[in-house]
Amino acid sequence: MIDPTGAARGEARHFIRRLGRFGSAALLAVSVTLSSSLLHAAEIRVMNSGGFSAAYKALLADFEKSTGHTLKTAWGPSMGTTENAIPVRLARGEKADVLIMVGSALDEMARRGAVVDGSKTKLANSPIGMAVKAGAPRPDISTVEAFKHALLAAKTIAYSDSASGVYIEKEMLPKLGIADAMKGKARMIPATPVAEIVAQGEAELGFQQVSELLPVHGIDYVGLIPPEVQKITTFSAGITTNAAEPEAARALIRYLSSATAADTIRKTGLEPLSATQ
Repeated sequence: MIDPTGAARGEARHFIRRLGRFGSAALLAVSVTLSSSLLHAAEIRVMNSGGFSAAYKALLADFEKSTGHTLKTAWGPSMGTTENAIPVRLARGEKADVLIMVGSALDEMARRGAVVDGSKTKLANSPIGMAVKAGAPRPDISTVEAFKHALLAAKTIAYSDSASGVYIEKEMLPKLGIADAMKGKARMIPATPVAEIVAQGEAELGFQQVSELLPVHGIDYVGLIPPEVQKITTFSAGITTNAAEPEAARALIRYLSSATAADTIRKTGLEPLSATQ
């Protein structure tokens, strides 16, 4: 006569042995997966210019958390000859996997052989805005004539030594016919955010890309300069030809140009281009 209780105990022991073997295999698979992920986690070296910096900082943690990669970032303007300007950094041998710059400046890096052909990706458009010291009167800049009057009436104005400032000095002021009248009271600011100069009272009016004005305390943002004299700067990203982590670099650029990142980019004063790519 078969003991049903003994049979049940035997089946139970057999099930436990099978479960144990399965559990060990599952644990091994998880370990291999985790080890593989850790082996492929990369430190991505990024050089980033000011106009995209607020968006980049807001998105950094989410990218690192979702991918396991880490970002090591150097900051500097897209052009110019200051110590931290991205072209100067590259010229003295600093290494990077990803460059985030004004599109025209990135194109120049590509012409010099520093950026991989076809890796350029447009991230966002950036307009020029105007700021005054917090609490100061806000001039009317709603029309070209009102804007021109505000410039002529100001005792001092300041603009950056990057794309927006070069445009203001070389194109906008001559276009308005006031280049000579502004000499002596208009100055280009190297390295330092223009809004900081305004906040300190060293300039009555300050002009820079909106995304660089908004993060600075001590200023009031007045608004965009009139569309007839506006200059839209496009920020783009590219992979360097000597990138140590090209695949991770591509992952970062895909993320920054994705629809997922668009709302955050827009909140910093930029117009994301993910929807058009």
